[in-house]
Amino acid sequence: MSEFLRKHIEKIIELSDEEFNEVLTFFRLKKYRKRQFLIQENQLADELFIVKSGLLKCGLIDHSGKEQILQFATQDWWISDYTAFFKRQPARLAVDCMEDCEVYAITYSQVNEMCSKMPKMEHFFRVKGNFGYCALQDRVLALMSKTAKERYEDFIHQYSEWSNKIPKQLIASYLGVSRETLSRLYTS
Repeated sequence: MSEFLRKHIEKIIELSDEEFNEVLTFFRLKKYRKRQFLIQENQLADELFIVKSGLLKCGLIDHSGKEQILQFATQDWWISDYTAFFKRQPARLAVDCMEDCEVYAITYSQVNEMCSKMPKMEHFFRVKGNFGYCALQDRVLALMSKTAKERYEDFIHQYSEWSNKIPKQLIASYLGVSRETLSRLYTS
């Protein structure tokens, strides 16, 4: 039984042992190595992932060949190409490991089956989706209204445990600044 997954779910809903054992049948624990892809651009993104351990990134390579980072994910975070997952279309984003990772994966059909059988889990996914939407809105608003220094300080606060492990070029991409600007912020 996965104590990690149960604790994660029970931050939002309570489950009996029987209910949790049923939930557990829908998830698969998967292990990935550093630099291994969970999702690649233009492929089907049929899984959502909850990170048990490790560090992942989600982004794309733009038309100029530059990597653009949308999200980093650490323990207890969800990650996927959500548009591809929910709209059932090819992925525009890639998700890969920045270090060895363990994730719980659930497919599109499994989410739907579980939610139809267990209204509690439908509530769980609705709440998680709402929180994810709020986080994305906060990120967009920060890009629109905060200075580079404020965004960097927010990043250090949010990813304090991991900020020294993430290459500066990727942090710069995530913050929407050049590597040179990040260097100035990093030393100030």
